[in-house]
Amino acid sequence: MAQPEAITRDALLGGQVTLRQHAAGYRVAMDPVLLAASVPAAAGEAVLDVGAGVGAAMLCLAWRVPGIKVTGVEVQSELVHLAVENIADNGLTERLEMMVGDLQRPPPRLVPRSFDHVMANPPYFEAGRVRASGKDEKATAHIEGAGGLGAWVEYCLSMVRPGGTITMTHRTDRLAELLALLDDKSGDLVVFPLWPHDPFATEDTKDASSNATDAAGADAELPVAAKRVIVQATAGSKGPLRLSAGLVLHKANGNPTKAANSVLRHGNALML
Repeated sequence: MAQPEAITRDALLGGQVTLRQHAAGYRVAMDPVLLAASVPAAAGEAVLDVGAGVGAAMLCLAWRVPGIKVTGVEVQSELVHLAVENIADNGLTERLEMMVGDLQRPPPRLVPRSFDHVMANPPYFEAGRVRASGKDEKATAHIEGAGGLGAWVEYCLSMVRPGGTITMTHRTDRLAELLALLDDKSGDLVVFPLWPHDPFATEDTKDASSNATDAAGADAELPVAAKRVIVQATAGSKGPLRLSAGLVLHKANGNPTKAANSVLRHGNALML
């Protein structure tokens, strides 16, 4: 008989949100917390979380914005069960709801264009580009299924009302593809880089003389790159694209910056 999977009880937002998740398999990091902080939701509005997992983004958003209602959709039933437990543990059963479904077979109860905001943290990798994990949960979280990124964007756009927002976190090297998919039915796109370190901080670099390429051909230190971005679009808008300054996540010593800490530990909003 298979042994039940070990469950850990973890905390987000400095302990304000508790989270049950599998000890092995996909583990929640900062991405869903940053995603939730980016959604411009207000009391009385409805939000859809596509690919909600164990409910991390839903819980963080509901904690930050009292009076909103959040619906989560997740294809893995085991994660849905954990999300339901997490919602109950955090006292949010009246405002949060989880459903089993995927992009090809979404829950029929969900009405298109009925949400004020839609958020998603899609799998970062295309099928066939990376080796799948032996743990199905990890593979589903990291590798796209049928339809690829286009299916994620199409579904998110179908569920948000005109004038509502779609907010997604993704890898920077998929940015061009993501913007092209969003551009046809949305506008006022904002690209918000997530910098691992300050790209302009002098303390993050060595002395200019030691960085410069020397006569022997030594390579100069590469500049800091933002590997992930948050992208937000307004459904039905024709407004122009805007590049934000973004958020610097870490100081030179590896500790979180004050700005990152205010989001990750204190639940403040990100102003895109």
